[in-house]
Amino acid sequence: MTDIQTRITDSFNAQGLMATLGARLVHVADGEVHIEMPFSKALSQQRGYVHAGAVTSIVDSACGYAGLTKAPQGCDVVTAEFKINFMRPALGERFLAVGRVQSSGKLLAVCTGEVRAFAKAGDTDYKVVAMMQATIVNVAQ
Repeated sequence: MTDIQTRITDSFNAQGLMATLGARLVHVADGEVHIEMPFSKALSQQRGYVHAGAVTSIVDSACGYAGLTKAPQGCDVVTAEFKINFMRPALGERFLAVGRVQSSGKLLAVCTGEVRAFAKAGDTDYKVVAMMQATIVNVAQ
């Protein structure tokens, strides 16, 4: 594991919210991070879909950690702003948030993210349920 992979894994494992959501860090690469979350009735809204707050949380973290892969040494990251579009109900057995860096510099990274819904375990076909654009700020540790 590289230093950045270890750093992101340690940070992810320290997040109480990700543990509460049952989310797992499944992929870390230069400029891209994937976070998976299983369906849970505890995360649903009144119609049985996964709540927008849970969907937003995993894609915000995926974008933030993608930004961290590009951050200067000695920096951590925080989200300054994001916009999210929900395209369809979050229905599925598992959800995958994919965060990607589109542009990065000394102070900011602009990231995009999507949340994919998979109907069944082992499925490779998915539907995109949400898309995000986020501004990630590098902060000195």
